[in-house]
Amino acid sequence: MKEQLIQLIVERLGREQDALAKAFQASKNEVGVRYCAVDDLLPQELAERIHRAFPQPSAMRLMESFRERKYTSKSFDQFDPLMADITFAVQDPRVVEVVEQITGIREQIPDASLYAGGLSAMVKGHHLGPHIDNSHEASRRYYRTLNLLYYVTPGWALENGGNLELWDEQVRKNVTIVSRFNRLAIMETTPTSWHSVSPVVADGTRCCVSNYYFSPRSPTGQDYFNVTSFSARPEQPLLRLLARVDNGLRQGVRALVPQGLGKKDVYEGPKP
Repeated sequence: MKEQLIQLIVERLGREQDALAKAFQASKNEVGVRYCAVDDLLPQELAERIHRAFPQPSAMRLMESFRERKYTSKSFDQFDPLMADITFAVQDPRVVEVVEQITGIREQIPDASLYAGGLSAMVKGHHLGPHIDNSHEASRRYYRTLNLLYYVTPGWALENGGNLELWDEQVRKNVTIVSRFNRLAIMETTPTSWHSVSPVVADGTRCCVSNYYFSPRSPTGQDYFNVTSFSARPEQPLLRLLARVDNGLRQGVRALVPQGLGKKDVYEGPKP
């Protein structure tokens, strides 16, 4: 199945490569974060199969703090093999090549360890606050450059919440990319690519397959390092202050202990 998924993804992206490339570059004029979205990535029946195979939240790990509330997992040995197939299909060199053509970002390296990637599920009340992603993968040799987010919940709509939001540098203005069924969102990651997931306000589960690409080349042309750093929505000034203090503490810890203190949340099984 993985090989079939790869061929379908490459074909779908290739059909609109030029239009997607133009959309990706033009989007920088909105809030300064480049992105594009590909609807109907896979045949509908296959996308529905992926949704049916998606693990229940009860089989996943709950991430809960003032920063976020969501379920995550990369325990593919416990799930339908289709979940590993769709996740690692996005990492195939043929997919990477066409994504490079779309974004213009070269020397992309998909992360087989799924550092911060994998499966995520959000239910009513879940959210992910405005943040910039950690700048590197676990070894700190490669810069994070792209997020590829594939949404697989049939019928998901804007009014449900749980949608991807991209913010300007001041985290005041945003654009929304609806977590629409069978949509692949591609967004760049830089030291100023603030993004969030709006609170889920509807019943049901918003399901996402997440992949991240890295590169030895800095997106800015200069060396930098940051931990995942949070802000808060414009109407939450006190939470913004708390987040700023929290970011400083965690950045300080990483300066003293480069590999961090916590257990690395990575995929250690065989790559399908």
